[in-house]
Amino acid sequence: MEKITEIRDLTTQIMNIKSEISKFEDTLKHYKVYKDFLYNLSPKDWLEEQEKKHLAFKHAKEVAKAPKENTLFFTQGDKGPEIKGKMGSREGQGPRKPWKMLHLIRAGQILSSAISLQQGSQPSVSDRLDPKGSSSALPMQEDPDSDEEELELYFTEPQQLLDVFTKLEEQNLSLIQNTQEMEETLEELSFTLKNTQIRMDREVNQLKQWITTLMMAITKEEETAAELELKARVFHFGEYKGAQEDKLLESLNCKVLDVYRQCVGVQQESNLGTVQMLTIIEHQLDELLENLERVPQVKIEQAEKAKEKERRQRLREEKAKMQKQLQEERLQRAQARAQAEIKKKRGRRLVFRSRPPALKTKEEPENELLDKEKEEQLFFFT
Repeated sequence: MEKITEIRDLTTQIMNIKSEISKFEDTLKHYKVYKDFLYNLSPKDWLEEQEKKHLAFKHAKEVAKAPKENTLFFTQGDKGPEIKGKMGSREGQGPRKPWKMLHLIRAGQILSSAISLQQGSQPSVSDRLDPKGSSSALPMQEDPDSDEEELELYFTEPQQLLDVFTKLEEQNLSLIQNTQEMEETLEELSFTLKNTQIRMDREVNQLKQWITTLMMAITKEEETAAELELKARVFHFGEYKGAQEDKLLESLNCKVLDVYRQCVGVQQESNLGTVQMLTIIEHQLDELLENLERVPQVKIEQAEKAKEKERRQRLREEKAKMQKQLQEERLQRAQARAQAEIKKKRGRRLVFRSRPPALKTKEEPENELLDKEKEEQLFFFT
């Protein structure tokens, strides 16, 4: 019974120890998370320096471990010293593990005190952790049980973490603001693009309709031209003279073009033919006549009087201008004669040849001519 009771006590102690071990493992996991978080927030220069220290320590450890392995190799027959060496090495590793635990506990305390100082104004630690921390862990973030190196932390006070959190918050706010501005700009661009697309679609539809209308007009004009060509061939069959017709058409085109310029303008004269210009002149004339019918008679008479007055004034001005020009030409000729050199004539003066005397013809009276004609008529026709 005593042994059973003792076994039960030992089993209970074992269970308690296991539960404590599991609690310590959970706490160690939390502290490792805190350590990784603090290492991620540490500057790169400090991390590189720690990495160099870690490599130097690892190299020194390997160098120190080599002689021990040689001594163990030569004393394989003696089991007692080997067991003592193993026990000694375990005893040498034992007292250094609490130092690592103390460092982890210190890191967790610094982080927890920093979070408590924030008083709920900062996000939780789990939100700040890097989701890729496990994959991008540095060589300094290895398991503390794997070596005997004493861990060091960059952060020694909670205020340092608060400063880092403040900087991160400012960066996040600036990024959020930039993101909002970019979203607003993107919305404006999308709105402008949408309006431009709608306007371009409308213009494309209008141009398509215009093209359809022009194609129909071209078809009608081609039919009209074919009919006119057929009529011209019918009416001028056998009388076609190319050079004369071309000259006539050219002169007619010049006259029509002159009338078109006077009546309509010169905006599209280079793209229009003679028939089209005549059609436009006819439409313009119809519009003017329609507008003239709507105008009161009094205004028409006033406009006619003004035009007549303007015409007379223009004629007077042109006449005065011509007289002035003639007077200036006379003055210039007189001035040229006055300034010209006098040429002395030598020799005999040239004279015109005398004309022969004019022959005088006898003029018979008209009565005698009439009598002779009557006599001839009576003689030949009776």
